[in-house]
Amino acid sequence: MNKKIAFLLGMLWAFPFDVAAQLNDAEMDSLYIHQINHLNKSIKVLHAEPLYIDLIRDLGARKGEKEWNIGLGLTDNLKYDSYQALIEYEWAPIDRLGLEVELPFTFYSPLNGSTKETIPSNRLNSIKLATQWSFFVSDVMATSLAVGYINEFELSDFRNFGGPFIKGNIYNPFFVAAKRWGNNFHTLIYTGPMIEQDFHTRAFHTVYDVNSNFHYMIPGTRNFIGIEFNKALSFQDFDMTIRPQMRLGIADNLLVGIVAGIPVERENQRFSSFVRLIWEPGHKSK
Repeated sequence: MNKKIAFLLGMLWAFPFDVAAQLNDAEMDSLYIHQINHLNKSIKVLHAEPLYIDLIRDLGARKGEKEWNIGLGLTDNLKYDSYQALIEYEWAPIDRLGLEVELPFTFYSPLNGSTKETIPSNRLNSIKLATQWSFFVSDVMATSLAVGYINEFELSDFRNFGGPFIKGNIYNPFFVAAKRWGNNFHTLIYTGPMIEQDFHTRAFHTVYDVNSNFHYMIPGTRNFIGIEFNKALSFQDFDMTIRPQMRLGIADNLLVGIVAGIPVERENQRFSSFVRLIWEPGHKSK
């Protein structure tokens, strides 16, 4: 059966105009979803995953999957612009387990007469290590559930680099629930506390994140359009940023994600943008 599905997909890509005339969108989606869910031995549900709050490998990851991400972002603050850059590598050593290493950077540029001394210093924010386990994957329900943990070793900024080298730690357990509705509509919730510890003052600060997402995947492709609602709750404070986004496939193993950020309350931050380049070495369509 898998060989027949692969053959049909191969014909679809080789002769797009002829086959497209014979297959409607629902049939194309069914073939594509069957390819993702059943091509290998372990069951995996096709989900559209958020681009800004990135998951640790796909839900229901299969052994041997791997991915490089490069991200670039710009945030317009009241007194300065901040430029974000990240590089991350994620992989699955066994079925359903994802691991990740990430290095996030932030660079600052003064605005409105501000001087460099009055704005934050450029920095390598942290060394981020993460893991994610998909403990429930149901093809029948088109649902995946996962738990995970992110540990960030916070580093001193470049002005004070090395004094100390690691200034704090962020503990971030999280839970993910994703469901596909029919063939094209996808929802996902990512939630958990971020507990920040300052090694010098020994103080703790906790923010609870609730990130909800809605996406529409273009029939027969991995391209999608959607929106993220990134919400942060702390003592007597609530922040939310709305992030409309889209993902486009440039090549079989190369995708680009484009994200805009619109804060609901403009306390210190205004509009932002973010681009994520996703490379999956070894990935080939069957």
